[in-house]
Amino acid sequence: MENVSRFISFVSFSCIPSFWNEGNQTLHDQIHAAYAAFSMNFSIAIFPTIAILIITSSAFSRLFKSKTRKSYVPLPPGPQPWPLVGSLPELLYSGPGYKWFHSLLDSYEKPILCVRLGSVHVIAVNSPDIAREFLKKHDAVFASRPITMATSYSSRGFLSIAVVPWGDQWKKMRRVVASEVLTASRLKWLQGKRMEEADNLVHWIWNQCSAQSPAQPNTFLNVRYAVRHYSANVIRKLIFNRRYFTNEGGSNEGGPTSEEEEHVNALFKVLSLLYNMCVSDYMPCLRWLDIGGNERDMKKAIHVVDKYHIPLIEERFRLRRGCTSLEEPHDLLDVLISIKDSTDGSPLLRLEEIKSQLADLTYATVDNPSNAVEWALAEMLLQPEIMQKAVEEIDRVVGKDRLVHESDLGHLKYVKACVKEALRLHPVAPFNLPHMSMEDVTVAGYHIPKGSHVLLSRVGLGRNPCVWEDPLRFCPERFLKDDSRLGVELGDPELRLISFSTGRRGCMGAALGTAMTVMLLARLLHCFHWSTSSMAPIHLQEGPSDLFMANPLHAIARPRLPRILYP
Repeated sequence: MENVSRFISFVSFSCIPSFWNEGNQTLHDQIHAAYAAFSMNFSIAIFPTIAILIITSSAFSRLFKSKTRKSYVPLPPGPQPWPLVGSLPELLYSGPGYKWFHSLLDSYEKPILCVRLGSVHVIAVNSPDIAREFLKKHDAVFASRPITMATSYSSRGFLSIAVVPWGDQWKKMRRVVASEVLTASRLKWLQGKRMEEADNLVHWIWNQCSAQSPAQPNTFLNVRYAVRHYSANVIRKLIFNRRYFTNEGGSNEGGPTSEEEEHVNALFKVLSLLYNMCVSDYMPCLRWLDIGGNERDMKKAIHVVDKYHIPLIEERFRLRRGCTSLEEPHDLLDVLISIKDSTDGSPLLRLEEIKSQLADLTYATVDNPSNAVEWALAEMLLQPEIMQKAVEEIDRVVGKDRLVHESDLGHLKYVKACVKEALRLHPVAPFNLPHMSMEDVTVAGYHIPKGSHVLLSRVGLGRNPCVWEDPLRFCPERFLKDDSRLGVELGDPELRLISFSTGRRGCMGAALGTAMTVMLLARLLHCFHWSTSSMAPIHLQEGPSDLFMANPLHAIARPRLPRILYP
């Protein structure tokens, strides 16, 4: 109180003009005395008020903090980020990003992780329960995709269904794909083209076997080369109604030319960059630096894909849009060009949308079937009893007087279990494509901010020891324990593994992917004996920067059916 009085007195006294002289000293003293009295009275009056304000504000502050503490929802656990850049330095200097993320999940011993990269919260999940919360309970919140450098190139400016953010364009393309491209009737219509490529695969492998000389009767076949080109041949036939890009066609043995090889290599390069973690996706201001050269590599790969796709698409587009009377469509390119707007009958899709969506279908088709079958065959070669069970099932269902047909696939439960086990143990990518939250939400008791990127770990889910018994062992029987009368579906609605995902952004091509993958493995096992030797030992090791086999699988193939059956 005394300090308050002194302060008021000082301020009051100092405000008296300096021109007062000695003749005015009496008046000066009177004014000073009056101010002193006022200061004392003011201090006595104001002190209780100040005390009440202090006590009241303190009480409100404590109440506010209490309520805030009760309503506060923490972020998922994760490393302490640096200002501005977050944990980008650690990401850059810790090797492949997916390995660093999985090491953090292991070190925190939590099923969910939050890492801030730049200003973006990246959420990684390896628990089926939490994954279901994201993609089932809160599916509508996480139905968008983030804008990234790689997806902007692969989708030609976000025109196709897989990576476009939530909005009118996604809804439009989803309707097109769901009603015109991947319907059951459309897949049945295209079945003949898929069977043609399955026959061509058998024909090509048989020719490789026939080319073996007596001096080298056990020539090794590059299985990766075979299965990747089978997948690419199928999607080229479905989209363009052709196996080869040149009019002259390929070799008499049915194998690819250098053009198809360049095309496939470019497709897999695009896919690797789509799953890569690019610095500019989290700090767009650094995009001009192109750290790591990702944008440079993406441009080159997209240029190669466009070199083969665009001339075919533009020529067909010109022919079909320029004709008044059109014949029935022969492939998916014809289908997309022919779709009409229901309101006025005008063409529904622009040329750029058709280019983007056909590239989208190509990327989505080539990697999963080939990767799963290469790993499955490698595991079977190291566990011959599993291969024997699969071959016996095929012989029992199909016999040896014809080849496997798509109508047989539903009866090949053990073969499908082998494929599903390969998808579980050896996923094609460490994470799914990221989902992005469109609003703040609480998941599993944690705060997920708007704009967060959510990554479901295919590796963490499929190899989770809390979910799977002996998770690192290849054991197809684990999918046959429930009810032997039921078929084996490659998808998993409980998200214990991710093959085709679920929800609004789930893969719409699950039926096509299942048919291609199971047919590929079934034809390889039915038509050929497979073996290996010490000359080419099999090592079940992943690559240094991806989940493909570190070294392409090489194995010895020998025909096991009557010669007349090989096309």
